[in-house]
Amino acid sequence: MADRLSPTSYVVLGTIALRGPSTSYDLKRAVGRSIGYFWHFPHAQLYSEPQRLAELGLLEAETEAEGRRRRTYRLTDAGRSELKAWLAEPTPEHFQMRDIAELKLFFNEVGEPGDVARLAREQVAAHRERIEVYEDMQARYADLDAVAKRMITLRLGLEMEHAALRFWSALLEEVSSP
Repeated sequence: MADRLSPTSYVVLGTIALRGPSTSYDLKRAVGRSIGYFWHFPHAQLYSEPQRLAELGLLEAETEAEGRRRRTYRLTDAGRSELKAWLAEPTPEHFQMRDIAELKLFFNEVGEPGDVARLAREQVAAHRERIEVYEDMQARYADLDAVAKRMITLRLGLEMEHAALRFWSALLEEVSSP
């Protein structure tokens, strides 16, 4: 089964496992407030993927009889088993960082003088802002038992942001020095 599932499949299965029965809109909101900080993908997939997973027997779908006829998805035993099997398997893939700023930095010699300094300034501001957001989340949610295990991911995000801030700050100092 795992061959037919994508990372987005596991985002859907895992999010429903954590939050319970969910509509596609519920998934979009939940992902936007959590996984979306570190795992980027077209959120339109959160409308098509649950239906596909239901067809595979990993989710059950219940449609409202009246009104907006929203479809609510629930994890099946097969879906929970698939998610647990995926969580237990090794992750041999190398860490990937798809950062547009890093891509621009790579091609910097083609650009104009001052582009690297401007890019570094923008990145310093962006990483400081993200650190503020993460630290605020940490302060608000650190004592909530319901999300304690997920806070580990926030710690990793903070470490990555601090590392990026150190890099861009040092680069800015380097390119700004006479």
